[in-house]
Amino acid sequence: MTLTITRLSPDVPMPAYGTAGAAAFDLAAAADLTVPPHGIALVPTGLVVRVPDGHFLAILARSSTPLKRGLMVANGVGVIDSDYCGPADEVKVQVINVTSAPVAVARGDRLAQAMVLAAPRVTFVETATADGPSRGGFGSTGR
Repeated sequence: MTLTITRLSPDVPMPAYGTAGAAAFDLAAAADLTVPPHGIALVPTGLVVRVPDGHFLAILARSSTPLKRGLMVANGVGVIDSDYCGPADEVKVQVINVTSAPVAVARGDRLAQAMVLAAPRVTFVETATADGPSRGGFGSTGR
């Protein structure tokens, strides 16, 4: 699969896989900023990504970022749709600082990772009643 990337500045690095076996590629900050204690910030990547039709770009946490930096991807998983690819549609990573101190982010810091995933279109069919067996509600498999 080929992913078309537009760098908003020539000195922004292209995304890259960290190892030959990496499932996702790293995304780096394109600017210096500070995330306030218990605050949320949008970290620019300097990239516009054209995701193939029928797919989306999933923005995921890097495993070391919460432990080493105290930052987490604030919305769990960021979703970049295939039609979010205009000249001003920069991919940004929403992070939350879970510490009680400001966290400095420097240009080039790898804070998240991304992968392209299939996004099949579904058709919705309504029924009057659910006919499957009840399993007991939320968390019922952990009895």
